Amino acid sequence: MLDVLQLKHSMNRMPLEKVRNTVEQLHLEGIVTESKTPFSRVHFNTCFAELEALLQRAGYHKQLDVVGYQGQAYALFDPARWEAVQVLRWLRDYLEQQQEPSAS
Repeated sequence: MLDVLQLKHSMNRMPLEKVRNTVEQLHLEGIVTESKTPFSRVHFNTCFAELEALLQRAGYHKQLDVVGYQGQAYALFDPARWEAVQVLRWLRDYLEQQQEPSAS
């Protein structure tokens, strides 16, 4: 496993093109799940300041927050548009939807 310094170095060296879709989604919806970002759960937990700086370099200059739901999913969100409780409910619904077998 990478140590914290290696993770921070990888965040600081990540090309901006890799995070453009994340920035676009944050501008549109104000929320983005871990599955739609180039970041892992470890990045969220250990490199949040570097992650914020990277997103700012890519054009997202608003405040960010992150929440996780039962260790199964994480989301970045704009706290000016969403409350943490709303994001947790959204994540719960998102996970339940992913787990439902498709009706045929």
